[in-house]
This record gives sequence, structure tokens and C-alpha cells, in this order.
Amino acid sequence: MNRIFGRCSVVATALAVTLGQTEVAFAQGMPDNWQLGFQDPASPVMESTAWFHNQLLMPIITVIALFVAALLIYVMIRFNRRANPNPSRTTHHTVLEVAWTIIPILILVVIAIPSFRLLYLQREIPDADLTIKAIGNQWYWTYEYPDNGNFVFDSLMVEDEDLEEGQPRLVSVDYEVVVPVGQVVRVVVTATDVLHNWAMPAFGVKMDAVPGRLNETWFQADRVGVYYGQCSELCGIRHAFMPITVRVVSEADFDNWVVRAKEEFASADPAASQERMTAQIQD
Repeated sequence: MNRIFGRCSVVATALAVTLGQTEVAFAQGMPDNWQLGFQDPASPVMESTAWFHNQLLMPIITVIALFVAALLIYVMIRFNRRANPNPSRTTHHTVLEVAWTIIPILILVVIAIPSFRLLYLQREIPDADLTIKAIGNQWYWTYEYPDNGNFVFDSLMVEDEDLEEGQPRLVSVDYEVVVPVGQVVRVVVTATDVLHNWAMPAFGVKMDAVPGRLNETWFQADRVGVYYGQCSELCGIRHAFMPITVRVVSEADFDNWVVRAKEEFASADPAASQERMTAQIQD
């Protein structure tokens, strides 16, 4: 099994080069034990998403929840049968009815304006420096790099017995997506069989992979590191074992990786690749 899922020299080279850059902080984009809230944002979209959630929605929701809780407690104490044996027969209160109509509208307007801005930021893809095609399969991802020689490789989860030191289980893959830091990466997403979803929480990306359809999204990683995601659409029995790993490196390191990747994947035997995928799925 170790021979079948041996580490690719391309990935090993990228890891060595990236870890060698001591002057750049190395990020690990994955959830922590007992974590609440989002992962640390590593892209402009995720930074805006985190601000929208943490700085706007949560304070509004907290105030509303506390107000409703206080109102319920007051009503239970002030208007129970013992404290208020003769209830009022009032059926209309103009000021109150106007208030509980206008105030929610104003709250929704306050939420809607930054929400529309965030949606626009997510969906309006800027001029891309790099395009990657992600193809969902049962149950692994295939990646194409059309801007860099059009090489193709498959990315499968590393099984527990094949994990190397420092590799987290269930989210590590044999061949990682490698992208340059600070560049706009356009991701074209599709599938060959059923619905999948290409999701990367640290980048604020979550896009359905639909058979026969091309969807697209984008991200711009702002620091080097390794970031982990998973298929986020129920896609069959091995849905939970279809991870996504993106390694962000410097531009120079990415250029070196591309040179090696062209050689590595151009010389790959398609039959051997298919045999490797079939063996893992059957296991």
C-alpha cells in the first residue's frame, strides 16, 4: 500500500521549498479542536465574510435574542394569571404595530447592503492570473492546469496507514493543488458522475460541481501555507473521504513546481493511475 500511495516528488519539492522560507509565516488552514466560528481567513472574500458575520450579524442577532428573552420573561412575570387576573381586551395598538413592522425592515436593510456587496465580491471574478479546473469524481478530484502546460493529475485521500508525520488524517491527499500566493486563481468546477462541491473554508469558497455544467469561483490566497477542505455535497458512500488540499507557495516556487509537474504528470501512465484509484476506492 505504501508503494501504491507513495508521495509525489512534485509535492515533496513544494513542501521542502515552502518550509525553507523562514521569513514567511507558514499557515495551516484547518479547524482546531473545540473551535468556534470560522477558520482564520486567508483571502479577501473570507475576510469580508468573517467581518460580515462577526462584526455585523452576530451583534444584531445577540441584541434581538436578548430583547426577545427579556420580553418573554417580563410577560411571564407581569401578565401571568396570578399577577394579572383580569387581562386587557385590547386588540389593536397603532404605535406598537407600526414599530414591529418598521424596525425589522430597517434591520433587514442594514443587513442587506453589506450582504449584496459580499455576494458581488464572491461572484464577480476579477481578471485571473491562473486558471485551474477541478473535476469531481466518485470519490476523488481531478485537476487540470490549462494555463501552465495543460497537465492533469488525480488527487486522492491518503489512508491512515500511509500518513506521514505532520499530515492530518482524512484531509491529506497524495497530490496537492499548488498555487502562487497573492495571485487571483480562477477555479472552474464540474463533475463526471454526481453532484460534488469544491469547498475551501479559509478562502471563503464553496462551489457545486455539477455533471454537464461548468461553474466557476475564485480566490486569492494572501499567505503561504497548506489549506484543507472537503467535498461539501453528499455524493455517495465515500463522500467523507474526498478531501481537498491547496498548497500556497511563492511565485518563484510555483514556477519551479510547474516545471517539475509537467515532467511528472506528462510521464504518468494513465492505466497505472486508474489502477491506483480503483484500488483505493475498493479498499
